[in-house]
Amino acid sequence: MGYLRVGAGWRALAIVGLLASTAGAAQPNASADPNAWPNVHSRVALDPAQEARIDKILAKMTVEEKVAQIVQPDISSVTPADMRKYKFGSILAGGNSAPGGNEKAPAAEWLKLSDSFWNAGNSAAWAGEKIPVMWGVDAVHGHANIVGATIFPQNIGLGAMRNPELIKKIGEVTAKEMAITGIDWDFSPTLAVVRDDRWGRTYEGFSEDPEIVRSYAGKMVEGLQGVAGTPEFLGPGKVIATAKHFVGDGGTANGKDQGDNPSTDQQIRDIHGAGYPPAVEAGVQTVMASYSSVRGQKMHGNRELLTNRLKGDMHFDGFVVGDWNGHGQVPTCTTTSCPAAVNAGLDMFMAPDSWKGLYDSTLAQVKSGEIPMTRLDDAVRRILRVKLRAHLFDKGAPSTRPYAGRFDLLGSAEHRAVARQAVRESLVLLKNEGQLLPLSPKTNVLVAGDGADNIGKQSGGWTITWQGTDLTKADFPHAQSIFSGIEDAVKAAGGTATLSTDGSYSRKPDVAIVVFGENPYAEMVGDRPSLEFSPSDKSALETLRKLTAAGIPTVSVFLSGRPMWVNPELNSSDAFVAAFLPGSEGGGISDVLFRDSAGNVRYDFRGKLSFSWPRRADQTPLNRGDANYDPLFAFGYGLTFADKVSVPELSEEKPAAGAAGADGVYFARGALPTGWSFATSPGVNARAIDRRGQEDTRLFTFNGGAMQSVRLTANQPLDIARETNAELSLQVEYSVHSAPSSVVTVGMEGVSVPVTDALRSSAKDSWQTLTIPLRCFAKAGADMAKVSTPLVMSTSGQLTIAVSDVRIASANVPQDRCAF
Repeated sequence: MGYLRVGAGWRALAIVGLLASTAGAAQPNASADPNAWPNVHSRVALDPAQEARIDKILAKMTVEEKVAQIVQPDISSVTPADMRKYKFGSILAGGNSAPGGNEKAPAAEWLKLSDSFWNAGNSAAWAGEKIPVMWGVDAVHGHANIVGATIFPQNIGLGAMRNPELIKKIGEVTAKEMAITGIDWDFSPTLAVVRDDRWGRTYEGFSEDPEIVRSYAGKMVEGLQGVAGTPEFLGPGKVIATAKHFVGDGGTANGKDQGDNPSTDQQIRDIHGAGYPPAVEAGVQTVMASYSSVRGQKMHGNRELLTNRLKGDMHFDGFVVGDWNGHGQVPTCTTTSCPAAVNAGLDMFMAPDSWKGLYDSTLAQVKSGEIPMTRLDDAVRRILRVKLRAHLFDKGAPSTRPYAGRFDLLGSAEHRAVARQAVRESLVLLKNEGQLLPLSPKTNVLVAGDGADNIGKQSGGWTITWQGTDLTKADFPHAQSIFSGIEDAVKAAGGTATLSTDGSYSRKPDVAIVVFGENPYAEMVGDRPSLEFSPSDKSALETLRKLTAAGIPTVSVFLSGRPMWVNPELNSSDAFVAAFLPGSEGGGISDVLFRDSAGNVRYDFRGKLSFSWPRRADQTPLNRGDANYDPLFAFGYGLTFADKVSVPELSEEKPAAGAAGADGVYFARGALPTGWSFATSPGVNARAIDRRGQEDTRLFTFNGGAMQSVRLTANQPLDIARETNAELSLQVEYSVHSAPSSVVTVGMEGVSVPVTDALRSSAKDSWQTLTIPLRCFAKAGADMAKVSTPLVMSTSGQLTIAVSDVRIASANVPQDRCAF
């Protein structure tokens, strides 16, 4: 791939044509069916002895035991006593679930809880053979639920490496660290082929190009499970893998999470399904159904794709698991009743908090024949087959297994070395004017930006907590921040490194490195209306401009879960590195930025973009092979130190505003989305005051005597039904200046919850966060698909309260708590 200088500018030479070469890819079945999927077979052959054993187990199971095998509760809503009573086939720990509700629980507590559920199932009264439980978690970039684990770069960075063998090593380390905590099953790898980077899960995809996803899928499965047909397969230190989310989740219209993919059958197969044939061939044992739809049909109820294509054409003989209450989105279904999903080919419901009602209804539906017994038996057979292949019947309690309790291996130097290599290989150099990089470590280096010493920010979502938020450096005992890595490299060579988040300095530095980017998010919380980086906060840009205006050579290290419109930041940088979300090994960045003490290059840049980089913020979808393909940096772009490519001054024209409030932030830094307003009833005074910045907060004074309100009104109705289903909350940052004299409520779309106690108990003039689950408003009757007033605060009494932020976000709060 080349680049052509044209006058004062330049353009990437676009690659026109099909998305990627299909050389070496599995081909569709040789049949008259143009929509047939590849005729592949798992390298894990059916074992007649195992199948005979399954026959015997099934023959002795009660229908109640069979139904329990296909229901998977979450540890936040199920107990070992429930396990003993119902004998569930599986449990999970979702993104915000942990032992004792403590997301920062030590690894030993995870192992202890693993034992508790296993022992409960083992001591249950079984009609025939005891069937072990299996525990699944989202270890999507290392076993990152666990404090102290090795945290790898997110998949978007791994895609830039172009290194399938290293992907396999990453799977191996992840599996071993999972085994340490007694967990059997990883909901990974994500095989989404991301086609619209506004999607909040973009960073979970390896690439926009199906060929990269295809090349990685089987290798990650082999790393996690071991190579099929060898003694290591699902042996000690290995876990069950999951190919997800089947299928089309990366191609939803407008990048909307859980949305609809309008692609043709052939596009679903050849683009979005590219990773599944190699995963099936490698022996992946589970596949997770997608929340999304294909041309209006929810995947959890899509028999054509789940049964005919996955289990039929590709002969997948493991089992299909649902996503978090995803079955409840199938037409005619609820979270507690969905025969349509089972009959379509779903083998295990992920029913985190709906398990009891779902168990009862499914049992009744089997007994009535609405779910045929043959379908139930097939689902249970598939689950038992996976458990036998994983040796769960023979392994004993989790704490008795190889590697269990080897906490010295969690985040070990050997494991972190693999992650550090991945960081080095995932970095993409976008700009290097005057070949500023690599830097000498013997100089005075200023390190600025809010990402410089922030391991949570460099790791992103799905890190300890679901959203990867509310973390400190103390939560990463084996990790290294980017600044710490720079400091080590510079000090070892006799230079100096100074951390200054805002870029201020007392002695002018020789060079500045500014580390900035997106704050952590996961799933729909990360959906965006456009690709403009940080529309409402330009502090990073201000820092860059201040440094360059002072004549200081400046290097930007950009942390993001997707390519973004950063033209102003590029213009204000001499060198610009797309670091994506590198994880726990910040030292991998300094390995590449700096020469060694003798002046030699330690590591050159190797990363190449696996996603096209936009020229404009509204330039999405933007994918290799598109008509009129005109990116700023094309797919495959990435400089090395030897490249002498000059990036011209880029247009900084402000892009058109996206959908108001689409990022879930409704009021922040004194600004409302375009067209939104605060409206006050008579008797309420409002004025702007300062909190973090000038006039960034509203102070509301309710004078009492009649019912008064403050209403936050959107310019058009919001659809936050999926945020409600995902257990997100309305969050309001507030400070009480004078306590309420009467009842206060916070409402949404005509319904409200009481908040009087919370406001009265707040220390005067101290900042607090009020967190109200969206589910509270839904239960009270609000239409969460048509919300015009996302915040209404009302009282008939006196109250003075300041409000600085209003947003929809994830929070670890009880979903049934609706009074504050």
